[in-house]
Amino acid sequence: MTTTLHYGDTAKVLADLEPRLGTRMTRSEDVRRHHGTDEGWHLPVAPDAVLFPESTAEVAAIVRSCARHRVPVIPFGAGTSLEGGVAALHGGISLDMSGMNRIVEVNDDDLDCTVEAGVHRIQLNEHLGKRGLFFPIDPGADATIGGMAATRASGTNAVRYGTMRDNVLAVTAVMPNGDVVRTARRARKSSAGYDLTRLLVGSEGTLGIITEVTLRLYGIPEMIGGAICSFGSLEGAVRTVMETIQLGIPVARMELLDELQVEASNAYSGLTLDIAPTLFLEFHGTEAGVAEQAEQVQTISAGNGRRGWEWTTDPADRARLWKARHDAYYADLAARPGARGMPTDVCVPISRLAECILETRRDLDASGVWSPIVGHVGDGNFHLIFLLDPDDPEEVARHREVHHRLVRRALAMGGTCTGEHGIGYGKLDYMVEEHGEAAVAVMRAVKQAIDPGNIMNPGKVVPDAATSPAREAPV
Repeated sequence: MTTTLHYGDTAKVLADLEPRLGTRMTRSEDVRRHHGTDEGWHLPVAPDAVLFPESTAEVAAIVRSCARHRVPVIPFGAGTSLEGGVAALHGGISLDMSGMNRIVEVNDDDLDCTVEAGVHRIQLNEHLGKRGLFFPIDPGADATIGGMAATRASGTNAVRYGTMRDNVLAVTAVMPNGDVVRTARRARKSSAGYDLTRLLVGSEGTLGIITEVTLRLYGIPEMIGGAICSFGSLEGAVRTVMETIQLGIPVARMELLDELQVEASNAYSGLTLDIAPTLFLEFHGTEAGVAEQAEQVQTISAGNGRRGWEWTTDPADRARLWKARHDAYYADLAARPGARGMPTDVCVPISRLAECILETRRDLDASGVWSPIVGHVGDGNFHLIFLLDPDDPEEVARHREVHHRLVRRALAMGGTCTGEHGIGYGKLDYMVEEHGEAAVAVMRAVKQAIDPGNIMNPGKVVPDAATSPAREAPV
């Protein structure tokens, strides 16, 4: 049965909260527009107001008011998401978590820490580095930990250290009725009840507002070595990845850049790399262990048409290399001034990686679509960065068709429509195809049970017939 959503008046929420928040509320057009926009290509939609809480108690008070007046609430971290997750499709309140940026505790002996949701990834690692520790999840952007948990972020280190799903031990969250829930203790394992932590990690603010996160930490490795490995063919680079993973070599980072991306990164980041399919590699461990891992990958790559191998243990060289990799999106935008970026990602089983990437490259070339391929290929995840003129309907349609074929290709190979970007509202159309109607029905039931008023980031993650059309334009 299809119903229409009817939401309440945001002004009533602001009137409720003005004595408590005062100037930490705004209806400024510029601030609202910023909080309805992420770094992706989907239509931004501004909220009615933006609030800046500074504690879990304040978040709870805001959510209780929103529940009472039936006003949507959308959490906002750093705005670095890519699938429209922060767009206020039905208006309401954007909850900017930047004021909750305290590192609550670090337990060196237990290798864990608890931080507020607004703590940034780089901020955390600067603090941990003084204690010989680090948090490995690195999506590239200086995202907030709360946002990374909400989107189940991944990144360059995932091949060795896993994703946020593997490294979040517990969260504190404000539920849709304003209740505060702590999902787990700090113990590394438990069989006590439902796994609420995993339920909230990756829920993109549709089930609750994450306010604190307890994370698994790691000791800084004794030795870190980095390599740049170029190939005569894209297939050779990808097969090197597959064989490295299949042999169990514990590479920490394994990033692919195709020729287009190398050329763009050279121009933007001042690199002088050979314009060829290239892997950026990083190895963690003891001095002997790192040397052994690198030698093994050298041997594998030599059998797959390796053209070059550059090695470094210098931290400055490695930092420059990874800065260039993280800036790949901006390098691509600079390669076509005035174009709009349309980043997307898929992930497939490692055994299908070469097939999927090579078919995708052929499709791009045949369609006349300029798009570099980059990826965290050690776990089967790769990205396309389309550049297009949003005012050219034919060009937009052509890119959408290529994107659709990319996702269908990944799904046909047992993969997923998104390895780390999330669903937001940008990939809602693929949820039933990926999971099946029965599984999506369970997701809808969970959403309905926890958030019966549908105030938590409505219109995201779970396709639901009981939603009204989103607003069609930002302010």
